[in-house]
Amino acid sequence: MFVNFDEIPEDAKVWVYPSSRKFYTDEIPEISEKIKTFVTEWKADDESFKASYQFLYNRFIVITADDITTPLKNSDIDDSVNFILSLQETYEVALLDRMNICFKQGEFVQYKDLKDFKKLLKNKALTGKSIIFDNLITTKQDFDNLWEIPIEESWYNRFLR
Repeated sequence: MFVNFDEIPEDAKVWVYPSSRKFYTDEIPEISEKIKTFVTEWKADDESFKASYQFLYNRFIVITADDITTPLKNSDIDDSVNFILSLQETYEVALLDRMNICFKQGEFVQYKDLKDFKKLLKNKALTGKSIIFDNLITTKQDFDNLWEIPIEESWYNRFLR
C-alpha cells in the first residue's frame, strides 16, 4: 500500500537510484506517476505492506518499504529491480550503476565516476565540506540522517587523504 514517505518507519528498507542525468522537466510528471503506480501495486495483495517514494533533485528515485512488518521476498526485490530497469530503458539513463558518485557543486547535482571524483578532490574543486550523496544507505533512518552530508563526515572521506 502506498503511504506518505513520513509514515514509513525509520528501520524500513531504502533504495536510492541516482540517474546518470537530470530528468527533463517534461519527463518528471510521467516518471513520478510510474513510480507511484509501481509502489502502489507492489505487493498489493498484502494489506499490511507499506511503501513510498520520493523523487528528488530531478535525479534521484528513492523507494522505501516497511520490510519489518511485511518481509520482502526475493521475488519482491526482483520486481523492484525490473521496474528500475524498465525506467532505465525508457528514459535512456543509468540508475543502477553504483560506481558513480553524486555530489553538489553549488546548486547543481553532479554525477561522476570515481576516477573523475578523485581528480576533483585532488585539484581542490571539491573539499571535505562539499556535500555528497551516499546512495549506498539502506534504511530510512540513514536516508534521513546520512544521505546528504559533507564528504568529511561520510565514508567517502578516505578519498580526501
